[in-house]
Amino acid sequence: MTTVSELPSPLTLLSRAQAGDEHAMNHLLTAITPYVARICRSITHDDGADATQEALLAVYRGLGSLREPAAFYGWVRSVTVREAIRTARRYGAESCCSEVDSQEETNPLDAVHISDVLERLSQAHRQVLTLRAYGLNEEEMAEVLALPVGTVRSRLFRARRRFQEAWQPSAA
Repeated sequence: MTTVSELPSPLTLLSRAQAGDEHAMNHLLTAITPYVARICRSITHDDGADATQEALLAVYRGLGSLREPAAFYGWVRSVTVREAIRTARRYGAESCCSEVDSQEETNPLDAVHISDVLERLSQAHRQVLTLRAYGLNEEEMAEVLALPVGTVRSRLFRARRRFQEAWQPSAA
């Protein structure tokens, strides 16, 4: 049995998978599953497994449209975020985007505080902050959320302000 660590790199498998090699496609999807699952869990929480499955299916179906192999991970991230948000909307996830998965945390209590502050924000504000944390710009967020860019910009501005207010309560 082959383990994930024994598989060739996803970029090595990419051209073979695009050419129709089923084994390469299976190995490619296996290799990116942890990455896709991590993104989906942070956006959908309880529906992360469903979102992961939908995202992997979308990657499988759309892989032929990817023209630039160097953009593979960015493309997978965009597809995954879009599918996770669709899944969250479909299931009516009220806790959508309530947690930012950060790899640079130095104090574990910061994650607790950040999650607490995010939970107090509206779903729309949590969504834009989470998408920004994953590196999406306003145009990409607008596409994923099916909103005008101006709406995304104003939500992001208000979300940042609300987060800041909740994070640093006024000294009264």
